[in-house]
Amino acid sequence: MKHAHRLATFALAAVLAAGCASTTTGSVATGGQGRSQLLLVSPEEVMQQSLQYYQQQNNEARAKGQLVTSGAEFNRVQQVMQRIVPHVTAFRPDAARWPWQLVLINEDTVNAHVMAGGKITFYTGLLRKLQLTDDEVAAVMGHEMAHALREHTREKISQSAAGDMAIAIGGALLGAGQGAVQMAGLGKQLALDLPFSRRMESEADLYGLELVARAGYDPRAAITLWQKMSKQGGGGGPGFLSTHPQSSDRMNALQNAMPRVLPLYEQARTRR
Repeated sequence: MKHAHRLATFALAAVLAAGCASTTTGSVATGGQGRSQLLLVSPEEVMQQSLQYYQQQNNEARAKGQLVTSGAEFNRVQQVMQRIVPHVTAFRPDAARWPWQLVLINEDTVNAHVMAGGKITFYTGLLRKLQLTDDEVAAVMGHEMAHALREHTREKISQSAAGDMAIAIGGALLGAGQGAVQMAGLGKQLALDLPFSRRMESEADLYGLELVARAGYDPRAAITLWQKMSKQGGGGGPGFLSTHPQSSDRMNALQNAMPRVLPLYEQARTRR
């Protein structure tokens, strides 16, 4: 049993070590520090799954008459995205060639999200309820684009797969019952999955802050954005049970990074 346990441990460690890499360079907002990521699944596989979900989402919205692909609101958000896209090369040159695409869904939801490869979805509720300025739209856009650049979807899938693999191996070797394995799964979710998601959210905040500054949008709008989100209830609730950081924590981290990104904003303003 001990021999089998060692072999399984070594095999798992080898898989995890082989999957460690980084998708981008570090950000000025993080002090230039990069971070190794666990990437066990291929980018092509994640891209295919993301595209399928994106198409399904759009088909459902179109069937309800909620898919917006033109008009004043769409054009406004589209212009923000197009202005930011050239600056993704600061983190990874290949991303400038990605098929970045925006859809706006006419739904009373304060939300936006991104699929792998740069498929971005905004909801009209976000624009209307928060009455976003262009700089605040850019703060949301930069955050979502940062998720795509850092391949957080791919990383999250890989992290979950590694955790499930470890639980399955451990349960089989120790002869654990189904209940014990389920409890371990819950422990993994609380101790690994949720904090990991918060970490990715915080990372996207900071990478996004640099993106918008490079594009000439005022990065300080990220603070006013989260002040508005706090009033809407976004980022509230017990922090340890949330996949998003507390709004106060986000604003503190953004404020601490501001001295590092404001010079990029000033430089961009002089070029415009």
